[in-house]
Amino acid sequence: MELSTNDKELQNSLNPVLKSGYFISKNSLDVTISSEGIENASNSLYEMMKIKKYSTLTWKQHDLHPKIANEKTIDWIFMIDLLNFSFWSEKDGSERFAILYEGKKCVGYWSLCAVINRAIEEGTPITTPSYYSSESNISDQDIRHVFRSSTQEEIPLLNERIKCIREAGKVLMEKFEGSFVNCIKKANKSCMKLLNLIIENFNSFKDEAILNGEKVVLYKRAQILIADIWACFDGKGLGEFHDIDEITMFADYRVPQALYSLGVISYSKNLLKMLESATLLPNGSRLEVEIRGCSIWAVELLKRVIQKKIEQDKEHEAIPILNAIILDFFIWDFATENDEILNLPFHRTRSIYY
Repeated sequence: MELSTNDKELQNSLNPVLKSGYFISKNSLDVTISSEGIENASNSLYEMMKIKKYSTLTWKQHDLHPKIANEKTIDWIFMIDLLNFSFWSEKDGSERFAILYEGKKCVGYWSLCAVINRAIEEGTPITTPSYYSSESNISDQDIRHVFRSSTQEEIPLLNERIKCIREAGKVLMEKFEGSFVNCIKKANKSCMKLLNLIIENFNSFKDEAILNGEKVVLYKRAQILIADIWACFDGKGLGEFHDIDEITMFADYRVPQALYSLGVISYSKNLLKMLESATLLPNGSRLEVEIRGCSIWAVELLKRVIQKKIEQDKEHEAIPILNAIILDFFIWDFATENDEILNLPFHRTRSIYY
């Protein structure tokens, strides 16, 4: 994949996801990144982030996230991001997959957190690789029970989730002595080495496609796995990575929806019509890849503009650290807490990758 650019940050990046994002954006036919939208959105996002004092500490403030960072927490995060995909539903309101947990109705990503937390509280060690790798410990039917819904709809792609659990458990037992902690240690504090280890050993994380005859990589779940560990451990201990700023945003369906609402990306009339009619976009199709790839590069551009604002702002200490991870987390929170954004068109793809 050739990159015709004088962008030094891009050329020096070790992350193939960033280079793929740039390549996709430059070859995109139906998705456009707006320079004016980048500038306007950077202003509003920066002001909101300052008010919330957004940082890695925000990760633990979410009700369903672990509050203690230890090796068991790594098991929890690994299971969550192993299954962190395809939560959108064709049903609305009370009919969609949801979990009633601690008096609250949890949907989307939070329904997965609730499922795992509920199982642990019920005495099922669902995050322990030696347990979930073996059908003699927990059968497929038992796993289905773990994911039981509080509505009539089961979690999307449940069979695929079970397959991911079995595959990952087997790999962890055979190659990493039954713990993802050993995979982290093998990376020697390099998130890029860890990214490669994840992609090389766990097939369900291999989020790749072809555009214009070239392979492009998006690696949403592999990157968010690293990011969640970094944020949970506040960049210390098992969460210390000297190259963490190499990680890009995590190309899903919710952040592009927010970027569209902010005027950062726009769609052709044909694509917008497809999104408005909830047309299914196959995983790896050109339109889907364009939406995800342009989102990666758009967040990179947003990050650069906001970083300049921080350097010029006397109140820069209000945001102690800014990288694509922090920016993605903030935009995702912003989207999921805003009904106006959630009601906008978004691309629908059934995939284990996001």
